[in-house]
Amino acid sequence: MEIIEGIFTRRSIRKYKDKKIPVEQVNILIKAAMYAPSARNQQPWHFVVVTERDILEKITKVHPYAKMLAEAQLAILVCGDETLELSQGYWVVDCSAATENILLAAHGIGLGAVWLGLHPREERKQAIRDLFKLPENIQPLSLISIGYPDEVKETPERFKPERIHYNKW
Repeated sequence: MEIIEGIFTRRSIRKYKDKKIPVEQVNILIKAAMYAPSARNQQPWHFVVVTERDILEKITKVHPYAKMLAEAQLAILVCGDETLELSQGYWVVDCSAATENILLAAHGIGLGAVWLGLHPREERKQAIRDLFKLPENIQPLSLISIGYPDEVKETPERFKPERIHYNKW
């Protein structure tokens, strides 16, 4: 798939087929995340690949928008490591870029995915910290639900020229 087409056609997919995802494809997703840009190239991220059904079910109890994890083959928890960042607070930006790379890579290899936000909701972050026993320096940013798509979504028109400003407002 061409890059621009992938960006334009990627949609949030919440319904999945009951089909396992090979570890090679999971590795592609994580590698794509690790190729995201980061402030001062610090790459302050860690990833938790969640494949156990009971853990996916537990997440649905603590995240109000995670019901699709009951059908998902896996989820990826994207976390920032505050001890790895030289520019304070940029872990959020860096891990957001990594999250988007996972979403685009999933679409590019025929998987469906949706970004489930954790940061900045402290109650969600704390529930995930507790569930995964995250160290104090590790900040959860997002969860990505992933599976083979069992729904097709149309591509809406999102280009809004009125929001483009050249050289001044």
